[in-house]
Parts: sequence; C-alpha cells; structure tokens
Amino acid sequence: MKVYFVVISFLFSFSMQAQQATINVDLNKKTGDMKPVWAWFGYDEPNYTYMKDGKKLLSEIAALSKVPVYVRAHSLLVTGDGTPALKWGSTNAYTEDVNGKPIYNWTIIDSIFDTYIKRGMKPLAQIGFMPEALSTNPSPYKHDWKPGDPYSKIMTGWAYPPKDYNKWAELVYQWVKHSVDRYGKKEVDSWYWELWNEPNGYWKGTQAEFFKLYDYTTDAVKRALPTAKIGGINIAGTASAGAQDWLKAFVKHCFEDTNAVTKKIGAPIDAFLFHAKGSPKLVDGHVRMNMGRQLQDINAGFKLVASYPQLKNIPVIIGESDPEGCAACGMQTNPENAYRNGTMYSSYTAASFARKYLLADSFKVNFLGAVTWAFEFENQPWFYGFRDLATNGVDKPVLNVFRMFGMMTGKRVAVDADEMYDLKLIVDSSVRGKKNDIGALASCDKKTGAIMIWNYHDDDDITKVPKPVLINIKGIPTNTMTMTEYRIDDTHSNAYTAWKKMGQPQNPTMAQVKELEKAGQLQVIRKMKDLWVDNGIGIFTLSLPPQGVSLLKLEFIQFHEPAK
Repeated sequence: MKVYFVVISFLFSFSMQAQQATINVDLNKKTGDMKPVWAWFGYDEPNYTYMKDGKKLLSEIAALSKVPVYVRAHSLLVTGDGTPALKWGSTNAYTEDVNGKPIYNWTIIDSIFDTYIKRGMKPLAQIGFMPEALSTNPSPYKHDWKPGDPYSKIMTGWAYPPKDYNKWAELVYQWVKHSVDRYGKKEVDSWYWELWNEPNGYWKGTQAEFFKLYDYTTDAVKRALPTAKIGGINIAGTASAGAQDWLKAFVKHCFEDTNAVTKKIGAPIDAFLFHAKGSPKLVDGHVRMNMGRQLQDINAGFKLVASYPQLKNIPVIIGESDPEGCAACGMQTNPENAYRNGTMYSSYTAASFARKYLLADSFKVNFLGAVTWAFEFENQPWFYGFRDLATNGVDKPVLNVFRMFGMMTGKRVAVDADEMYDLKLIVDSSVRGKKNDIGALASCDKKTGAIMIWNYHDDDDITKVPKPVLINIKGIPTNTMTMTEYRIDDTHSNAYTAWKKMGQPQNPTMAQVKELEKAGQLQVIRKMKDLWVDNGIGIFTLSLPPQGVSLLKLEFIQFHEPAK
C-alpha cells in the first residue's frame, strides 16, 4: 500500500493558535562533513570509570556511536589509593622508595584504560597531575572539597611543578612505553595525549615553568612512541584577555622559542585544545542559561587558530565544552544548576552543538571534537543536580541527544529555519528574545537522512506552549521512504519526570529502578512506513514543546513496480 508523502492528510495535526515555524531542508546541498565532534566525553573522577555505574554508562556511550568515542579524565598521575571522591581521583602510578628511586605502578591506570579499550573507546590521555613524590610543594596533597566549599580548596600539592623534570619525563616515557606494550602501537597511535588542564587555573607554577614541562613531556612521549599525537593546552575562559595571552604565548613557544630539552626551535603540537563554558544564573526564581558565553569562547578559540597559518590543518579539540564550569556542584548548593536533570540541558546541547559546526565552518578550522564534561557520580543521591549523563545507572534526558547524534551520518546539508537565531546574534546575545530558537541540524548519506529539531530558550519559563513546526524536505533520492520520529520532552525519553511522578524516592525499589531505566531510553513517538515521494519533495509537521528535541530519521527505499 502506498502512502503519498505530499498529501497533508496523513500529517501529524497541530494547533494553529501558535504561529507556525518553518524549516526547509535541502538534502542535495551539502555544507560539510557530519563529523562526530560530539563523540567526546570527560570527567574529574577517573576511578568512577571501572565502578558499577561507570562501566554501565561507558557501555551505553560506546553503543550509541558508530565511531570510537574519546574519553578524557583528570588525575591519572595523582598519588593515592584509588578511592574516589568529588573532584578527586588517584592511581598511585608514581611513588619513590626511601632512596628516591622511582616506583611505577600501572594497576589502576590499566583498569581505567582497559575499561575504555574493551568498549572500543579511545583515551584522550591527560598527562597530569603531579605525583606527591615529585611535587615542589606536596603538602597538603589530598583535598576534602565538597559542594559549597570554595573551589580553590581543590588546589593542593598535585598542582605544582616537579622538583625534578627528568624524573617527570621518565615517568611520562615509561607510561607511554607501557601503553604500547599493553595495547599495541596501532592502538596507541589512535589516541591523543595532552598535558595538564587549564594552566591558567590548575597550575601553581609560572607560565615559563609550564612551557618547560610541556617540552619535557612532549619529548618523553615522542621518544616512547615517535608517531604519538600530543597537544595542548586546554586553557580556561578562552575568550578572556588572560587566556588569549596564554594561547598566543603557547603558539609562539611551539613555533619560535628554544625547546628546553632539545635546545632546538619549537615543540611538537599535534592538536590544539581549549575550553568553552556558559554561565547560567538564577533570575527571579528561575534558571537563565547563557549559551552565548560558551559560544564566545569557541568563537575566540577558532578565530585564534585561524589567525596562524601554522595551525591551519592541526586538529582542534574543545577539551571541555559545557553550559558552566563545575560538574560536581549540585543544584542544592548551586541552584542555577537546576537545568541539569531535565530537558533544558538536552535542548541546550542540541542547539549549541549545531552552532559549533557553524563556527568551525566560518573559520575553516579542522574541528575534531568537543568534550562534554559530564559522566556519572557513583553512590550519590538520585537526581542531585550534578552535571552528569546518568544518575545511579539511570539515563538523563541529555544522554538521549547523543543517541540522536549517533544516528546522524554522512554529510551535513543545508537548513533554512525562519525562527532559528542567527549565528552572530546567538554568539553576541545568546537566546534572550521574545521567541524561542526553533532550529535544526540535518545530515544525509546514501541510504538515510536525519533532521534534529529543537525548541530552545535561555529562560526555562519563557513559554509553556508547544510550537507547531513545518518541515519541508527536498532532494529525497528515492520514491519511497520510512520516517521515524524520536522525541525528548517532559513526557518522552525522560527519567526525571518519571522519578518525580514516583514521589522522588531516594531508595527506589527494584521495580521502580527498572521503570526509570526504561523511561530514560530514547523513545519513538511515531513511525511512518511506505511513504511515497513525489519529485523528491516531502513535508512533515510536528508540535514541539519548549525545550523539546525531535529527530526525524529518514530511510530511503527505492520502490520498483512489479513487471506486468
């Protein structure tokens, strides 16, 4: 039975009380590769990696992507017994005996990287922080920070330069060599290595000392594996004057300064990394996001890269890319972070990633990835408001956006949306107008197409009225197709809503946990088969609630009439 695609009668009905938004998608007009720049994740607490819920979440993240996912974690060289805590992790990779002789212990690091490799994931291996035995200021070393405490409390002995740069270099050399021995050259060649994190905040030495550490580190990595890829410097607040000064000095160091180890000019740089963060606030009792602030960091980072011919083809990685800066600061102590449990986080993620592609296009940089700094916090209260992808093994709505991204392959194609905020406007002013950002990101390969549509605003209380959206598609390559619509909103793909309906239990029963796990999965709200396409043109409509996200997945099928 044929169902004619261009006949309006089959379409999902919507109210005309709200003005319709129109989105035009041209599958024939390619705008760039649909690079999986979203397939990068990271977190502060590396020891969660091999714990129960950590392994479960990593399996889910690996499963949603058709390509290997890269994972970045802090504290891989920090001294300690591996007991996790908020904003803390340790591996005890380096200690010394009573005579100062190095002792290397890779047991915990192996547990972390084994967990990745078994799932087909790749480390974005962060070389840091300073082991206690090497620190120039080792005491105090382990912090006891908790949400609500001053952030500066975490900066202890691990943040200082080494007392012996040669011992540090040998540690790095032995780690890389061990990785090659354990996983093989081909595997480790596919990783990225990087030094430290946010040296304009996490480093208690001078800039000159940091660049010296970079020279010793890159030389050690390349001695152990000449084909290894390493870069830097994961600066914080990229758009700020101070961060720009750091980045310019870093580029100068890599191409013009004398290397502290080789005594030659320059240092290796195989990837350029910086950070981008938004800045939500509590305004009159509701959360107001600031996507523009995050996009300004990205704009500034891409602009700087584009200004240097030497960086033209070097991969650019946004080492942390998030709505704000502290994943472990829950909404109890930081009420502006109340966006994290529900659909505001998921719609923000959809809308902001679309702009990352557009910014990369505008500066013509080699944009490789953007690390979402969110994972899970083991054995913590349910829906505490951490910036995480799951709570106690139950997925949050935001993870379903990445499941949607995982279905987008091939080339990005042209989108023209009459209520999608202009790129310059959203970078300069965020999403603060009277209208919501009704936008789309679309992709197409030979057999499938995908259109992600969102209804986003910085203010979570701007409107509660669903938006009717008309989607016009042209360039459909076959005469029949199937369309599946996936949805994230208050009632679909949303374990947080389900948990609240249960009465917000902190000790849910096994039956309730299973119900929450099911509610946290990406849900289909309609599927249309055997849609007949006329002249490559099709029309869909949908009604999208505020902060909702839909993905229209198109499967192209060529129908041949039976021979008479």
